[in-house]
Order: sequence, then C-alpha cells, then structure tokens
Amino acid sequence: MTSILIIDDDVHINTLLEESLKSEGYTVYKAFSGTEALLVLSKQKPDLILLDLMLPGLSGEELLPQIRDIPVIVVSAKIDPSDKVNLLLGGAADYVTKPFDMQELLARITVRLRNKNSPSESSVLTFREITLRTDTHIVTVENTEIRLTRTEYAILKLLMQNPEQVIAKLTILDKISMDTPDCTESSLKIHISNLRKKLRAVNEKDYIEAVWGIGFKMRNEE
Repeated sequence: MTSILIIDDDVHINTLLEESLKSEGYTVYKAFSGTEALLVLSKQKPDLILLDLMLPGLSGEELLPQIRDIPVIVVSAKIDPSDKVNLLLGGAADYVTKPFDMQELLARITVRLRNKNSPSESSVLTFREITLRTDTHIVTVENTEIRLTRTEYAILKLLMQNPEQVIAKLTILDKISMDTPDCTESSLKIHISNLRKKLRAVNEKDYIEAVWGIGFKMRNEE
C-alpha cells in the first residue's frame, strides 16, 4: 500500500491530513518535528512526504537536503516566490501554500506518485562520473554535489536522457521551455558554458561538447 509521511507541528493540520489520506487508501506516518521525522525515516521509507517548513528544532529547509529518493511536497504558509523557487531548486517536487484546498492537494499527490512510479523515466540518470536524480534534482560528479540553476539542470537532464544523440539548439529550447521560460536562443550558449564549467570543476574532465552548426551532446571519454 502506498505510504505518505506527514511532517507538520500543527496537530489540527496533521490530523486533518491523516484522515483525508487514510480515506483515500494511503498508509500514513506522522511526525511533528524535523528531528522526529528523521527518526521515522530511519525506520520507514514512505512513497511521498508532505513537509511543513516552520518546524520546531530542525526546520523544513534544513530537513529537505537530508531526504533522498523520496518526492517531497512542501505545504507551507510562506508565500514569498523566492522561497518557492529555492525549495523547488533544492529538491522539492512541489509547493502548496497554506491554507490549501484538500482536493487540489490530493490531486497533486496523485500526480507526484504517478510520475514517481512511471516506468518511462528512470529516477536516476548516469553518464560517466555524473549522476542525476530526477526526483530530488540532485546532480553529483564523483559523489560531489554540483549546484545547478534550474536552466542548467534542465539542459543536463535532456542531454543525459539522450547521451548518444546530438541535440539541436532549437530542440533544446523547445524541450526545456516549460521548465525554463527565461532561456532564449541568445542565452543558451551562456547557460551551457556555465554548466560545463561546473561539471569540469570537480575533476577537470569535459562532459558536454558542441557539435558545430548543429547543437550539443554528452562527450564520451577519448
């Protein structure tokens, strides 16, 4: 049975979510602080986590980087767009603002679980020493985490999904347009240049190459 961990110090909200999720057939685990959540996660691996940010002790922002391979929907009263952007870039799968509509939240949970269980896309992409986790948006080179912008991540993900293929510039722009509307034909080269530098910084190896007049591809070792 699909399980969900609720991490929220508000007893009323925690109970409300528990009742609603159980009525939908989910198994529910509960935690009322970041520290308690780590204890639960040391014993259980839920299929999805609902995470409040303003927790006693270990905050939601501090807890999020410690969660691996589990989609996290942040449910918070914080409404600043910068908070949402930072958390989504930091690995959150979705962000729902309190007060929330329960039916909308349930729909978002369904979508995230569907994506997680979809066989069409692996949650882990690898190429040479690079590992990219599509569920947490964490990228590592030789186990060293690389901090990428949203656009850099989208470009790398597309190239790693097609490691033997040269991807045309316009194709890259089209494929990533939903996630990165700020990327344009004129700025694409800059984004890729920055991405190559960040990947190269770990071990001085090049992982992306330009194919003159066409586009870009992952670079095989020579």
